[in-house]
This record gives sequence, structure tokens and C-alpha cells, in this order.
Amino acid sequence: MTNLSRAFEAYSKPVSPTRTARDLEYKVLAHITHKLKAASEERNIELPVLAKALHENRRLWSAFAVDVANEKNMLPEDVRVRILYLAEFTWHQTSLILQGKANCNDLISVNMSILRGLKN
Repeated sequence: MTNLSRAFEAYSKPVSPTRTARDLEYKVLAHITHKLKAASEERNIELPVLAKALHENRRLWSAFAVDVANEKNMLPEDVRVRILYLAEFTWHQTSLILQGKANCNDLISVNMSILRGLKN
């Protein structure tokens, strides 16, 4: 194999496909939503498993909130405000779930709605 053919092979096709920020957001949110569903569908819910899924979901929504609070964020202001509201809702709902006063259905529903929006 010549140096030219090695170079051509090395640069001809990417090792992994290029992902957009939107693709990454979708992948992470889908993964966390799956964990929430799995934890909430267990008949004998183990609190550490549920707490971990809730924690990951809360961290993700915190990251979304930080991102849209940045003045350089390119989303329209009304969308940014709605995302901040959903982040606040997520934090509050998570607290209620951990206190045994609510279930994960509303959080899963919010995440699924966002997933549908990211897919379009």
C-alpha cells in the first residue's frame, strides 16, 4: 500500500458520523427518558435507581436552563422562557416524586414532547 493510498483511505470516510447539537440533545434526552420509564414501571421501585434517573433528568434540565439563559443563545426569547419554565417544573416535580407525592408520568410526558420537537 502506497502512502497516497493510505492517506486516501484515512481521509475518505469518517470513522463516526458527524452529529449536531440537536442530535446529541435528542440522544441524551431519549436515554434519560428511557431510564425514567424503566424506573417508574418497576413494580418494586428501588429508590436508588429512581433517584439516579431523576437526578440525571434534573441535571439535563439544569443544563438546558443554563444554555437558554445565556444571552448568546440563538433560540427565540419565547422558546427560551418556555424551556426555563419546563426546567423549573422539572425541579419541582422531581422533589414531589422523591417525597412520594407524585409519579414520573408528567416528567416523562414533558421529555417525550421535547423529543418529538427535536425530531422535527
